Amino acid sequence: MAPGIELTDGRIRLRPFEPGDEDAFFAAARESVAEVSKWLPWCRPGYSRDEAAAWIAACAEAWENDAHYSFAILEAGSGRLLGGADLNHLNRVHHFANLGYWVRTSAAGRGVATAAVRLAARFGFESLGLFRIEIVVDVGNEPSLRVAEKAGAVREGILRNRLGCFARPNDA
Repeated sequence: MAPGIELTDGRIRLRPFEPGDEDAFFAAARESVAEVSKWLPWCRPGYSRDEAAAWIAACAEAWENDAHYSFAILEAGSGRLLGGADLNHLNRVHHFANLGYWVRTSAAGRGVATAAVRLAARFGFESLGLFRIEIVVDVGNEPSLRVAEKAGAVREGILRNRLGCFARPNDA
C-alpha cells in the first residue's frame, strides 16, 4: 500500500483504495450501473460486494508492484466515496500510462471527475515520472469526453477498435 499519499484540491481528495472501502465502493458501483455499465463492463447489475473486496485487495498489491495506481475519489469534507481514478497500462520504457475514471451517478455533473483527472494526472507526471498520459474513451461516451476536454486533454484521433469490449462488428 502507499501510506500517506493523498491529493486534494480542497473539494475532493484522492487516496489509494484501502481496506474498509469495500462497502462504499460497492454502494457507489451499484448506484451507477445504469449509467456506467455501458462503458465499464465490470459495473453490471450482478456486481457483488465480494468483487468489490477483491478489487480493493488487488489495488493494494498493484501499488506495491508498480502495476497500476488506483485512487478512491472522496468528497473532501464528508469522506463520501464518489468514484475512482486509475493510472494503468503503465509503459515504463516510454514513460506513459492510461488514465481512467468514473464517478457515481449522484455526484455526476459537479466537476468531480474533471478535478480527479487533474489530480491523478499531476501525480502521474510528478510522482511517477510519466511524460504522457492517455485517456482512451469510447467515441459514444460524451460525458467522459467532456471531462477529458475540461481537464485539458487534447483529442488526438479516433482509434478504431482500440477498446475491444466496445467494438461493434458494424463499426467502420
